[in-house]
Amino acid sequence: MSEIPADLRDRLKRHGQDHVLADWNRLPDADRTALLGQLAAVDLDLLRQLYERRNEKFQLPSEDRIAPIPVEPETDDAGLVHLGEEALRAGEVAVLLVAGGQGSRLGFEQPKGMFPIGPVSNKSLFQVHAEKVLALGRRYGRTPPLLVMTSPATDAETMQFFAEHQNFGLPADSVWFFVQGTMPALDLATGRLILEAPGRLFLSPNGHGGTLTALTESGLLDRLRRAGVRHVFYFQVDNPLVKVADPAFLGQHIAARSEASSKVIIKDGPLDKLGNLVLIDGRCSIIEYSDMPEAMARQTDGSGQLRFRAGSPAIHLFDAEFLCRVTQGATRIPYHVARKKVPFWDGSQTVTPATENALKFELFVFDSLPLAERWLAVATTRREEFVPLKNADGPDSPPVVKQAISNLAADWLSAAGVEVPRTPSGDTAVPVEVSPLLALNDEELKRRLPPNLRVTGPLYLRE
Repeated sequence: MSEIPADLRDRLKRHGQDHVLADWNRLPDADRTALLGQLAAVDLDLLRQLYERRNEKFQLPSEDRIAPIPVEPETDDAGLVHLGEEALRAGEVAVLLVAGGQGSRLGFEQPKGMFPIGPVSNKSLFQVHAEKVLALGRRYGRTPPLLVMTSPATDAETMQFFAEHQNFGLPADSVWFFVQGTMPALDLATGRLILEAPGRLFLSPNGHGGTLTALTESGLLDRLRRAGVRHVFYFQVDNPLVKVADPAFLGQHIAARSEASSKVIIKDGPLDKLGNLVLIDGRCSIIEYSDMPEAMARQTDGSGQLRFRAGSPAIHLFDAEFLCRVTQGATRIPYHVARKKVPFWDGSQTVTPATENALKFELFVFDSLPLAERWLAVATTRREEFVPLKNADGPDSPPVVKQAISNLAADWLSAAGVEVPRTPSGDTAVPVEVSPLLALNDEELKRRLPPNLRVTGPLYLRE
């Protein structure tokens, strides 16, 4: 039978958190073991410090400290592309896929990466991304490690899905799974740990920034560095258009000796719901769209363009040594404190609060950007690289995303001289899809197209 270690009991009492043991004598042994595991992972000193910040309010820096960020154009410079290709050939690049979310907003009660999104093939998001990594390995002779960040809610199902599909052709030793961290919630009034059931802490994912800290805490970052990985390409599972570990972007990143490089989408309008890449005190930073004052968002420059027009599609390249620095010790990215409504166990029943009763804590990946001594912002376009799958219908829904995949494939075909039926708006009139295993860009597709190709109906081009 599990017993409470004396040092743990003393530590909980010293921090005023020993209430979590109130049901100990009534718990089955398995539940006792689980509670001890939860408590072993809790940093009570950190929670106390975070609770002391509960009344802090977010305040945007004064406007004179904020400036537009310089954005480099996408490059076709052969020297820079070669630099990126050499990094891929040398095995210096890893691919980090953020895939902890479920598809609830899509009406899909499974990991979002399992959602079928191929407009003709019906491939899942996971397969689309994995095949891009596989194609890079075939092209450059070294398969980049694919690091799949899951969450406690999606981990087992995600690993099973990859196993059932034989890792989509990737070597088993090149696919690494790791789980996003969690944080307990605290009672807003007392600072005490919240229980969701007898002897079970309420835990929630610790934010997308937890991807970076989990990479370190899992030991994967050290393994990567020992294996010679110097650059980590970061992106989110819901964006099927992303150019995974694009050699041109890699080359720009390496040539600039950048510690943190970011792709940039020019915003559609001042209220576009993208984070704003800006300079704050001369450092690369992101201001969330909800935090940007509307008057500032609407500012224009001398050419009539939006002054703050650099939107973030959450595509980044990180230096591995930089990630080591910002995920541990005094230089670790900070937690954000948010007030939330959290159901809780009051000792006899589960209570669903009517008002905010708890503090939750999250890490944001973009908090790493201002910590970079050298950074880079590189332009891309929605048409080529950004169509997030978010909603069951309307904007960012499956029909919109599938149309965007078809449109990009049609653009590649048109560049190769193949006529594609289109609607008056410029969208493809039929679904078109190109397998990453056939081509990763328009030039590669042009070289590999069958002669006299005509598009008269749905078309899936593959090996």
